Amino acid sequence: MVMATLTSMHRPGLAILVNSDDPFNAKTAVGVLRYGRDPIVALVDPERAGQTAADIYGVRPDVPVVAGVRDLPPDAGRLLVGIASRGGQLPDEMRSEILAAIDCGMDVLNGLHTFLDEDPLLAEAAARKGVHLIDLRRVPKDLPVGLGLPHRAGSHVVLTVGSDCNVGKMSVSLELDRAARERGLSSTFIATGQTGIMIAGGGIAVDRVISDFMAGAIEQLVVPAAEEYDWVWVEGQGSLVHPGYSGVTMGLLHGTAPELMVLCHQPTRTSIRRYDDVPIPPLGEVRRIYEEAARWRATSRVAAVALNTFDLDEGAARAAIARAEDETELPADDVVRFGPAKLVDALTGRTGDE
Repeated sequence: MVMATLTSMHRPGLAILVNSDDPFNAKTAVGVLRYGRDPIVALVDPERAGQTAADIYGVRPDVPVVAGVRDLPPDAGRLLVGIASRGGQLPDEMRSEILAAIDCGMDVLNGLHTFLDEDPLLAEAAARKGVHLIDLRRVPKDLPVGLGLPHRAGSHVVLTVGSDCNVGKMSVSLELDRAARERGLSSTFIATGQTGIMIAGGGIAVDRVISDFMAGAIEQLVVPAAEEYDWVWVEGQGSLVHPGYSGVTMGLLHGTAPELMVLCHQPTRTSIRRYDDVPIPPLGEVRRIYEEAARWRATSRVAAVALNTFDLDEGAARAAIARAEDETELPADDVVRFGPAKLVDALTGRTGDE
């Protein structure tokens, strides 16, 4: 399992390999920079060497950017492929840096659909150097078909759902979990994608699971978590209105069988990213779609809206939040920019003064 592999690794210092200043393409890097638990020594990006992570992505001014793996400091023991390319393919230009990392004795972690340990050249080099190639999207082989198992009475499973891909579903789940724990609630985060797995140390990349077993895969994570914790925050994937990735969203929705959902949206986005001719429906309609689809498996409702306003100034961001509340008649906020308290209040039925 990925969890056992990650937690058993003791090599120091994480470096992240990137090739883009687009936070959507580099979302694995950005997610780990913001939420990762391991010390990060540098980004590797030849086009932006000499800058810092904050110069490129707005987070972590303490993380420098170097031109190549051989420019990393001595405490760099692991290299993470930090991109989320369309289709999950490994860019050719990254192979030489991965080989350099292996030659330097570094373990390599990879969240793409291209598995490093199936590449003969990389696998042979890793075996020769005695280092690990960790493919975060590799899933167990013994996954069951979904059984429709119930959650423990008194537990609350909350799934983040989206109007599109790359709108912040993982970040919202992590922020809400952190805030719930800070309030003393029994709470945990369930990772369902490669970046979340890297942050949490375990989980299942559901977009790699054969469709017949997708609901069973997430059920195996959610049902035991709901036995142990009162609040289970599940990282969403894709979107029901996405032409390419709606399938993973439906499987995850029915396997999770959430009591509550948080609808995530980027207000400046009017069409599906990379599908300019596919408009995003109004938020009220997106809410209805998710609640209807969820009810085919179990009663659920969207309880709050989480906006990603990174590309708006503060005034425009607050105006977008107000519009979302008017449109959906639900509490809305940007939990990364303005904090998660408002949405945690809405979801838990508590107030910040309690």
